[in-house]
Amino acid sequence: MNVSEFMTEHFRHFNARELLLSAASYRSHIRSAGQVLLAMGGALSTAEIGRSLAQMIRQRKVHAISCTGANLEEDFYRLIASQHFVDVPHYRELTPSHEVEFYHRGLNRITDTCVPEKQAIGRTGDLAAQMWRAIDSAGERVFPHQVFFRLIQDGTLIFPPENLRNSWLAAAAEFDIPLFVPGWEDSSLGNLYAADVLRGHVRNPTTIRTGIEYMVTLVDWYRRQSATGPMGFLQLGGGISGDFSVCAVPVLREELGSRGVPLWSYFCQVGDSTTSYGSYSGAPPTEKITWGKIGAHSARFMIESDATIVAPLLFAYVLEW
Repeated sequence: MNVSEFMTEHFRHFNARELLLSAASYRSHIRSAGQVLLAMGGALSTAEIGRSLAQMIRQRKVHAISCTGANLEEDFYRLIASQHFVDVPHYRELTPSHEVEFYHRGLNRITDTCVPEKQAIGRTGDLAAQMWRAIDSAGERVFPHQVFFRLIQDGTLIFPPENLRNSWLAAAAEFDIPLFVPGWEDSSLGNLYAADVLRGHVRNPTTIRTGIEYMVTLVDWYRRQSATGPMGFLQLGGGISGDFSVCAVPVLREELGSRGVPLWSYFCQVGDSTTSYGSYSGAPPTEKITWGKIGAHSARFMIESDATIVAPLLFAYVLEW
């Protein structure tokens, strides 16, 4: 029995059934020449979501990604330094003294995983800074993800084959799928870039292109792609990566008056945030109808569970594993 068959047999009720229904609808959407934008929040790259997401990209089941700056860089950290990450399965038992020890060892903790400062963050920062300083000197301008695409593709770095296979960023670079990274400055490399500007190592602060330019690019992508088939939206976690990218539709329909542009026809959100006053992460999909993002007849699903558990299962079903 494969994963898809197991889900069909056992996922009968509650969040399990919602997952099965959303996965089946996703598969149907793709088979109807639909495309899907994945919005990725949280620390999914650190959680090695690339082990399944990379295959979704390579098999053309995910066609664009909106992610936080942290997810962008953290997949690259895994790509160049996976062997130096430290697992902390008993993280709930850590004391402040343990945390201080991690700090002095150069280990930045994300729940049950420590990212190595020197081998991952420091090395990536050095490589990226060399890249954007050269770009600045040449009078060019690039998006944050294009810095990483160049680092992966220019042939200077040699990556372990297994790391390449499990890297969603490497897959995205290989297939040149659109990436949108709103609020990139809220990341370790974004902080480093700001420091480089303050030091005068980068003369033009907009050498790294801005969030508004990402929105313009996203809207143009949606306008073109929605003319070829139905558009789907998969939101893992909440925050800026989801809210930014889902707004491509109201920008077109409400702000630009392009009422003929279709709404998102498939929408699925996965997260464990509860529905509460003003919460975007926990807001049910129906709330988005009032903002002109999805319609009353759009396929919509809300899976209230841990995305690190749900996403690999959903992807396995779509990939027919």
